[in-house]
Amino acid sequence: MADLSITMASGDYDRTRALKDGSVKVEGCAVTYANIEPNELFKRNLKSQEFDVSEMSFATYVVHREQGKAAYITIPVFLSRAFRHSAIFVRTDRGIRTPADLRGKRVGTPEYFTTMLVWMRGLLADEYGVKPSDLSWQLGAQEQPAKEPATIDPVAGVTIEAIPSGKTLAGMLADGEIDALFAARPPSCFVRGAANVARMFPDYRAIEQAYYHKTGIFPLMHAVGIRNALVEKHRWLPAALLKAYGAAKDRAVADLEKLSAFSVTLPWVEAEYRATQAVLGPDIWPYGIEANRKAIETLCRYLHEQGFTKRPMTADELFAV
Repeated sequence: MADLSITMASGDYDRTRALKDGSVKVEGCAVTYANIEPNELFKRNLKSQEFDVSEMSFATYVVHREQGKAAYITIPVFLSRAFRHSAIFVRTDRGIRTPADLRGKRVGTPEYFTTMLVWMRGLLADEYGVKPSDLSWQLGAQEQPAKEPATIDPVAGVTIEAIPSGKTLAGMLADGEIDALFAARPPSCFVRGAANVARMFPDYRAIEQAYYHKTGIFPLMHAVGIRNALVEKHRWLPAALLKAYGAAKDRAVADLEKLSAFSVTLPWVEAEYRATQAVLGPDIWPYGIEANRKAIETLCRYLHEQGFTKRPMTADELFAV
């Protein structure tokens, strides 16, 4: 029998490179692999389900699954995950010393509903007692003015406004028109050293490690989805893909241990790898449900608490394997 032809897409990561170059095979499949910037990929798949197997926003997937609208079903492969204490930028002249000081402040962000923002709002509520309704949310483009105002989907009890036409969040933070900015990418005003702009947690690595020690959570951002119809027809496919993604990730991690001639362009790569293992454990980027159950169900709880789902989904409802 001929191999099943499938298309696969994700961002360009070391943990997927062996799938793209074919050095790791998906058993029973002939793969055509595309690297696409994740935000573009998410939009394309929401519009037309362009790829058979695709990286996808995990929060969006959970919401669509709960609503019965998901065109894909995921496997517990988390291509993107990140701690987010580093993503809070503040004005230093507004008396913001701790997250609790954000209450009543104007906080900018490019979008209200992203996996990152769901995690950040949940983190503020769980760890610091700051609710989404305690902040005034200002939505807009971070660096280049948007052609149209941000689309606002109302959230009960929460103030969400579009920033003025022609403005950017980075410019507004630099000019003091907002008090803080939540952004994965450091704003240009911070990068150039603008006055009165800083990270809330300058030593964010220590803060994030302390958070992990306390909670055991390494936040999940993106999962891998398989087109529903493909899974219904080929029940073996999810397990084959989970195995292949795991093998590709293992190859990437093995590069961190190649020390006679470094595979990774980082002079103290072994020290960094061992330090990370000392915090996260031997598997620094785990796949699978059980290794990630607390993180999965915490995100599901946050989605419910923030009004995006009618009930908290469970890990056992979300995956094909």
